[in-house]
Amino acid sequence: MLLALASAQATDAPSFVAKPALTVSMVQATSVVLPIRLSANGAVAAWQEAQIGAEVTGLRVAEIHANVGDKVLRGQLLATFATETVQADVALARANLAEVQALAAESATNAERARTLQGTGALSQQQIDQYSTQEQTAKARLASAKAQLDAQLLRLKQTQLVSPDNGTISSRTATVGAVISSGTEMFRLIRRGRMEWRGEVTAAELERIRPGIKVVLTSAGGVQWRGQVRMLSPTVDPTTRKGLVYVDLLGPVEGAAAAGVAFKPGVYVRGVFEIGSSAALTIPQSAVIVREGFSYVYRINSDGRVSQLKVQTGRRAGDRLEVMSGVQQGDRLVASGASFLTEGDLVRVVAAPVSAVTK
Repeated sequence: MLLALASAQATDAPSFVAKPALTVSMVQATSVVLPIRLSANGAVAAWQEAQIGAEVTGLRVAEIHANVGDKVLRGQLLATFATETVQADVALARANLAEVQALAAESATNAERARTLQGTGALSQQQIDQYSTQEQTAKARLASAKAQLDAQLLRLKQTQLVSPDNGTISSRTATVGAVISSGTEMFRLIRRGRMEWRGEVTAAELERIRPGIKVVLTSAGGVQWRGQVRMLSPTVDPTTRKGLVYVDLLGPVEGAAAAGVAFKPGVYVRGVFEIGSSAALTIPQSAVIVREGFSYVYRINSDGRVSQLKVQTGRRAGDRLEVMSGVQQGDRLVASGASFLTEGDLVRVVAAPVSAVTK
């Protein structure tokens, strides 16, 4: 009787089967080729700046013909100086030259006449030598007078300040009426309007970069320009331990908005160097969760339970993320919703991602 009752109770007792904690979709780690990129920050600067200054001293600025932002051509007039003083000096030099030319002609005639009388006894040898010396002295004075006139004409030419190259005026310190001394900077010119980006990289990164590498530059506003490495700094700053990479700006990325002031000298932008490419083991970014500063994924075991794996991530490509350690190719991983799981949870795997998380 007791055995029959116990058997009946055993038959009526409910059976307890473990239920899945979550319904998930599965992904596998796959190997793909990813680009190798290196990021750096740096400032945009002028490729070369020309300092344009006065070559004459003590002259007053009469007119200014260019201003900041103007695009100028080689030989274009930028400023003129008052010429009255220089023109007076030119006139004085011309008069002095005329006088010396007359004296030189007279000395040459006397010397020629004395030479024709040589040997006749009409003049002593000493007198003949004196006439010849006077002729040579007059020639030297004539050459000096011509040089003085050339110098004054050069000063007159220098009263017109012209651009030494094509480019854009980046600064102007000249003002009308100012008396300028020789060597004083009056304008600064960005030669040919050409710009460059100077990226700051560590010594180790500097070794990976080569001239000719393509660079994509992005401003704080999201404007992108294309660039190409022209040269590398031969030294590293002893304070920052960083070297400079000089990158020529080639123009906006195709389809990008106009640059505006995004790539003007002094602007700080971010650059990404396209170093090359290599094979990488990748998984969707949705499969990775971050806890306490570390990245984790959940592997689906053969018994349907999950194991938490700590991974080291690397490059990103679209919605995929490189996994450098912790996962092997072919591992079955939880595609999304892993933040709801814990170690050892039982999951139900579906063929396609589910739109809602079910418990």
